[in-house]
Amino acid sequence: MALKVPKSNNLQLFKEGYKHLQGLDDAVLRNIQAVNELSDTVRTSFGPNGACTGRNKLIINHLGRLFVTSDAATIIRELEVVHPAAKLVVMASQAQEAEMGDATNMVLILAGELLKRAEHLLIMGLHPSEVMKGYELGSLKALEELEKLSTFSLPKDLTPASLALALKPAIASKQYGSEDLLADLVAEAALSVMPANPKSFNVDNVRVVKIMGGSLASSRVVQGMVFGREPEGSIKKVLRGKVAVFTCPLDIAQTETKGTVLIKNADEMLNFTSGEEKHMESIFKEIGDAGVKVIVAGATVGELALHYLNRLGIAVLKIQSKFELRRLCRVVSATPLARVGAPTPEEAGFVDVFETIEIGGDRVTVVRQLVPGEEGYDANSPGEKTKTATIVLRGATSNRLDDLERAIDDGVNVIKSLMKDPRLVPGAGATARRSAGCGAGSRITSRTLNFLSRA
Repeated sequence: MALKVPKSNNLQLFKEGYKHLQGLDDAVLRNIQAVNELSDTVRTSFGPNGACTGRNKLIINHLGRLFVTSDAATIIRELEVVHPAAKLVVMASQAQEAEMGDATNMVLILAGELLKRAEHLLIMGLHPSEVMKGYELGSLKALEELEKLSTFSLPKDLTPASLALALKPAIASKQYGSEDLLADLVAEAALSVMPANPKSFNVDNVRVVKIMGGSLASSRVVQGMVFGREPEGSIKKVLRGKVAVFTCPLDIAQTETKGTVLIKNADEMLNFTSGEEKHMESIFKEIGDAGVKVIVAGATVGELALHYLNRLGIAVLKIQSKFELRRLCRVVSATPLARVGAPTPEEAGFVDVFETIEIGGDRVTVVRQLVPGEEGYDANSPGEKTKTATIVLRGATSNRLDDLERAIDDGVNVIKSLMKDPRLVPGAGATARRSAGCGAGSRITSRTLNFLSRA
């Protein structure tokens, strides 16, 4: 016979301060209220209406950083939502951002409106499972109707004009009035890196560099990767050379423990550092003998190391971002090394052009591979033929540049989606209004879609 163990009155399963809610009033309706509050917060920034009437949000995050934007993805990321039900909707919008790159605000508004309509049905006594079934039927009907609403498809032979035409609606929702210029920039950059199979278009091949000063009209597209700093040494330009990428400091190694050195005469003092200097010189001479002409450092570069590299004619570029370092390794086909030494032929990369150019008074570094048609192009070059384009943005303030960058990111993600499905539907709320009246089964969602068409 089993022994019955009595329950402890002070059994603590969760941390102190937790709450257990159940039932319609305590749990369901409170969750709906939380989602509605989040939806009401971002709905005034929906579509071009948010840009035309100045309905941007002024947000100061926990680090004290200031954001002025109408981008819902940025707003909810900096708001730090903690309510469990609202966080589910935030996760849905983040999934939308990762998959499509746009329409995050529509996800929040649609979820809020659907839950608001469901609240009345639940109070009337309808079971939540029945409401869910109704919404599922409505979504199937809406998807069926959307298949009939496509009025235009991108041509197979893409041109800057046709691509810019499809980009303008998405960019205008973030930067109304500047969509023509931004759409042309994104279309030019995307077409320059478009692979033979457009479905394999990689959004990471279009980069953005922000340079303060000037106006938006002076923005342009630069082929290759652009870094907003000059090389560390005196070598500013290299053509067709090997590249070595190091993630460790290029400096004299320091021991972790402290030590004391006793110097008895002048000769010992003169010879104290000569051994380290000769050792460092031999290391960099070995790197130069391996054919390396460009070194990319992910950490500090010592003055002595820079002296020997300048003497050997090796260019040095310092990149502090590990993500940019990873992208550069992909472009030049290099392997990042965690030790200072000559790279093997498999570890070394190759670059066709490493140069410093001036943009609006600021000097930047360009790293790129030559493409067919350019002077000096060699099809048998060991460099990877991964093409990369960088959009150089100009603006008066950092907040303005950040907002422009978000609009360009949306445009690049729209291109990724269009390469998978080139069909387009009417805009300005026409598709939403048509879906709202597609049948009696969608009567519950009609007011939601009507609101979206008015925004």
